[in-house]
Amino acid sequence: MSLGDNYHRVLESIAAACAKSGRAAGDVHLIAVSKTHPVAAVDAIAALGQVDFAENRIAELADKKQSAAAKGIRWHLIGQLQTNKVKLLDADVLLHSLDRISLAEKLDQRFAALGQKVQALIQVNCSREPNKSGVALADFDALVDRLASAKNIEIKGLMTMAENSTDEKTIRSAFAELRELSHKLAARQIFTGYTGMLSMGMSGDFEYAIAEGATHVRIGSAIFGSR
Repeated sequence: MSLGDNYHRVLESIAAACAKSGRAAGDVHLIAVSKTHPVAAVDAIAALGQVDFAENRIAELADKKQSAAAKGIRWHLIGQLQTNKVKLLDADVLLHSLDRISLAEKLDQRFAALGQKVQALIQVNCSREPNKSGVALADFDALVDRLASAKNIEIKGLMTMAENSTDEKTIRSAFAELRELSHKLAARQIFTGYTGMLSMGMSGDFEYAIAEGATHVRIGSAIFGSR
């Protein structure tokens, strides 16, 4: 199948999952994860109307952001950002992986110096796997309290990855936990720009994520093929 065929099939699958969950298709936004694929593939999918694209590494994102021919792309960084590479992050890139106080402090410092604000999601390790990125649930409140005083970071929502499992209950429990955590955070009303964005679900589990309230799904291999 062509890239276009893959792309349209994913859109149809998202719409079907939304219908199954009693949600409108427009409630869920596709983020096309183009990591390790050439910028020509980004341009090809963007030509079909796709707006949101994500990369795992900030250096690859910066390169594609500069060289993509398509206009109007919204870029997302979904991989872990090292503090020494914060300088490569632009304010128009949505960071999905804010997971520690040291990174929050570096981001706040950089964008204060630039007179800008950066939008970010707090990444939470809802699967509790030691090899997964994301703030531990036990440390979530401390990170939130620090971010509440960060004048140059605008928290829009939360992000997580479920366990790589074939068990539906295991997968959905991580997504459900993030949804409940977001509801509790929204009730605190400490982030004025908080929209309740839930970035969760990838090529193998996005249907479960949609059932549990995902607003954005991150899909790579189902569109671009294996790496």
